[in-house]
Amino acid sequence: MEGSRTFAELAVVAGYEASDDVSSAVQPEEHEAVRVVDPHCLDNQTLPKQAAALHVAPQDDERLDFFVKKDGLEFAGIHLLIDLSGATRLDDLETVEAALRESAIVSGATILNVDLHHFEPNGGISGVVVLSESHISIHTWPERSFAALDIFMCGDCNPYKAIPVLKKAFAPSAIQLTEHRRGLQLHGPNH
Repeated sequence: MEGSRTFAELAVVAGYEASDDVSSAVQPEEHEAVRVVDPHCLDNQTLPKQAAALHVAPQDDERLDFFVKKDGLEFAGIHLLIDLSGATRLDDLETVEAALRESAIVSGATILNVDLHHFEPNGGISGVVVLSESHISIHTWPERSFAALDIFMCGDCNPYKAIPVLKKAFAPSAIQLTEHRRGLQLHGPNH
């Protein structure tokens, strides 16, 4: 499939060290960035514990968006589609919520709301973590040991940092990952 790439290819495209091991998806130190948060989406109660790494844009910041600028491109954000196969604990509401919250935090995102629903009798879970920077959603099929997630983040968030969290929480035997750069506009020669 043309749109699918290996994790190592995506890691290189995203600016991370190349590796076939998803647990090593770390951003090189020279690319570390201060995270900018839209001040209009924040109140003092939602500041993360690691607020020292957080830069709240000044109230008079003239930007109307927090588009990503990377590799000479400008786009709304990175949207990861993640399939976990052979996964465990997909019917454990506490584990799912903790994994999603930790995924948001390690990615540098600001959690606004978490809404999860536990289905009976199969125990599947569907839900979303609403972020200032967009969202993380999950749908689980514990009877098939399968989960589908999507992580969409704009600004300086790093959604690839969520992968080791998901791997630890659900111990999948396989992970399929696709990256989409949302809002990427490629202009022709007349623009």
